[in-house]
Amino acid sequence: MSPFAFRYGPRLVMGEGAAARIGEWIAPGPVLFVTDAQVLALGLADAALEGLRVDGRAIAVFDAVEADPSRITLEAAVAAGRAAGVASVIGFGGGSPMDVAKLAAYLLGSGDDLDTIWGVGNARGTGLPLVLVPTTAGTGSEATPVSIITLPGDEKRGVSSSALIAEHAVLDPLLTLGLPRSVTAATGMDAMVHAIEAYTSAHLKNPMSDMLAREALRLLARNLLMACETPDDTAARSAMLLGAHLAGVAFANAPVAGVHALAYPLGGRFHVPHGLSNVLMLPHVLGFNMHAAMPLYAELGPIVDPVLEGLGQQAQAAGLVEALRRMSETAGMPQHLRDVGVAAADLDTLAADAMMQERLLRNNPRPIAIEDARLLYEAAL
Repeated sequence: MSPFAFRYGPRLVMGEGAAARIGEWIAPGPVLFVTDAQVLALGLADAALEGLRVDGRAIAVFDAVEADPSRITLEAAVAAGRAAGVASVIGFGGGSPMDVAKLAAYLLGSGDDLDTIWGVGNARGTGLPLVLVPTTAGTGSEATPVSIITLPGDEKRGVSSSALIAEHAVLDPLLTLGLPRSVTAATGMDAMVHAIEAYTSAHLKNPMSDMLAREALRLLARNLLMACETPDDTAARSAMLLGAHLAGVAFANAPVAGVHALAYPLGGRFHVPHGLSNVLMLPHVLGFNMHAAMPLYAELGPIVDPVLEGLGQQAQAAGLVEALRRMSETAGMPQHLRDVGVAAADLDTLAADAMMQERLLRNNPRPIAIEDARLLYEAAL
């Protein structure tokens, strides 16, 4: 066995109603509560905020986080936390509020300049205590050391450092019961992509990340359509949350690759939700990788579709791609880039944008050049 290192991530707390007890896991003193306006409007944060108020906490609520959060938003969150003199940070919502919360907690605690920490391993200071509470089962952001911010010009840039890992992650399935079918499907398949790309990552793949990726994929594949069809099924919702979290721990150690690299420009340029961006590129990138990753895809095939058990390697690998495509179609997700406003004239720009995702492209089982990226976008059109 080759040598490897593995980081488990935050302490995990899971259970129905766990969000209402969030005060048990944060430091004394004022708290910055990072979320978005929709989460507040839906009442998802009510129990958590009431629990904090009962504890006598001073709460600075920052609810201006948008999809694909901008640097301006991040800096506003930091300013709000600094003005309130907060001692800890809570990220409550989907991947965007959690990403903002991670960087805000780090910048408030460390005093670092954001422009000095972009990339991998450059944030070496100590952030404020951080608790993350996902309201979707997909991004796995509560488990990861990564935060993605959108810069002017629609460039997505990330910070990846163990200093961003939360002290606690709180998984409460009650928070996900009201999710629309489209969000349930997109975020759930996003988590499946995390598991698949972690399992096939060209760098840092290891037995621990493999084990978590397989179990994550099993939980997600068995429960995604059930959560779509029966949205109040707390058992299915719990399984989806846990699967997304395990996939997050897996890809925090064995990083994602080509699917994500080609998905990010769709979010930056066309504001396509991240999970849907991944779904639109998934079958095409997996097909491109097939020669290099066939044995690994074959191992994952029966996990997603048990009918593939016992078939030959090529059939299992091809069956994985088809099962994922069929699942996204059954869930009602768009299948083509043209369905989300992308035109043939946009493909060159998208391909050039994808080449900026070097942090992700290097992990792909097969190198992706700009010509390959354009062909992949064309195939997805």
